[in-house]
Amino acid sequence: MKVLLSLLLLLSGLLVSGCDTGPQSPRGFSLPTGDKERGKNVFLSYNCLACHHIESVDDQGTAKELEVSVKLGGTTHRVKTYADLVTSIINPSHRLAKNYDPGQVADEAGKSKMRNYNDVMTVTELIDLVAFLQPHYELKEYPQTTYYGYY
Repeated sequence: MKVLLSLLLLLSGLLVSGCDTGPQSPRGFSLPTGDKERGKNVFLSYNCLACHHIESVDDQGTAKELEVSVKLGGTTHRVKTYADLVTSIINPSHRLAKNYDPGQVADEAGKSKMRNYNDVMTVTELIDLVAFLQPHYELKEYPQTTYYGYY
């Protein structure tokens, strides 16, 4: 029975690991390390403060373009990976900002109101921007649930 269970677990592990090998797989995707300070300059030069805010960046004097300012950074229960941030920048409609009314961050068609910078931002600027943004996210682990009577 243990051999069958082990074989079943091994087989399901192989099947699951094989799921990310298609042409749309992020497997093997990697960009070089960026420069945080240059990333902050990218953030400011593309006027990201018009629609976003980060606690450590002063946004006084920036004309706001949305009725809300979408917060970047802070504590989260899910790790913000390099791929998450790159995807959010190059395909902002992939996942809309949570905790906001959809009408505040998306148009009538459900597309993000974020401007598309794909034809103007260089790859180096993207890499540096991600290097600047990523450290602003802090992982807050879920508190462990104690189940009495199961120990």
